Amino acid sequence: MDPARRLSDAAVRRLRTGKDWLRFAVRELARGGAAHGQGFLDAGQEAETLLAHALGLPWETLSEALARPMPEPAAARLRHLLEQRIFDKEPTAYLTGEAWLGGLRFRVDRRVIIPRSYFVEIIPEQLPLWIPDTAKVRRAADACTGSGCLAVLLARQFPSAHVDATDLSAEALEVARLNVADHGLSERITLRETDTLAGLKGPYDLIISNPPYEPESVLRTLPAEFHREPRMALVSGKDGLGVIRKLLAQAAKLLAPHGVLAVEVGGLHDAIAKAWPNLELTWLPTADGSDCVFLVTGSALRRGLTKRAAPAKPRAHAASPRARAGKGRAR
Repeated sequence: MDPARRLSDAAVRRLRTGKDWLRFAVRELARGGAAHGQGFLDAGQEAETLLAHALGLPWETLSEALARPMPEPAAARLRHLLEQRIFDKEPTAYLTGEAWLGGLRFRVDRRVIIPRSYFVEIIPEQLPLWIPDTAKVRRAADACTGSGCLAVLLARQFPSAHVDATDLSAEALEVARLNVADHGLSERITLRETDTLAGLKGPYDLIISNPPYEPESVLRTLPAEFHREPRMALVSGKDGLGVIRKLLAQAAKLLAPHGVLAVEVGGLHDAIAKAWPNLELTWLPTADGSDCVFLVTGSALRRGLTKRAAPAKPRAHAASPRARAGKGRAR
């Protein structure tokens, strides 16, 4: 191995306990310029996760191992993981093969984008305000499902619903199928290989989507870690609105009049307001003030897409947009 892509032998030999290794990992991640945001907020969270994985322990029990000597096989595993993370810029979730969202574990690899979405709070906290009777949601859809994590969260929140989860990537759906089965939802979630909502038949009571929405120019500025993820799961044309355009047109035909569409759009609030000035959108509040998920009813969606009069006034507006980076470990 190239010595320039290997952690210092002398530094490693001085490490004894799990706590020593944890401090070392945090320092080396920072020194190596590791970019965070793919499910983690900082080097501390990533170091803890890698250490727990190397030890074969649940993350929640890691504190018990910090004072003990680090077993040699675990130390070798952690060193290798850190070298992949720091020098190869491989995201931690791909190294461990898992990600957590809403307190649930999901399998991930390079076939899918690493789960991170404001829907982790929107689904349990905001959607019930619009649909207080969960039993009324009998048909739901998750467009651009990726790993299937949001479809799983949706099915758990609305136990009477059957969920159609779509993705254009057959490889992503292979991962989603594993996650759906892991959570015992194979009979309630149907995975469909299609472009957004193409080929589906309504009416739906609820449609959600965290689609690709980065403009091509933004992708070029993202750290190397983000380039390890599937490009088609991140980028949507020059303006980022390509998939959203299809989604709105398709959802207008599929939503019941009382149905609800909710879409996460990152920093595209102003671009959406300009592209669809007549849509009566509600921007849902999030804990960090990003407010980057809009909601619209089926009847309002159809009215807004066909209306030619003066722009409708939104019922709420977003605060500062967020980067695609994400919300950190959602345990």
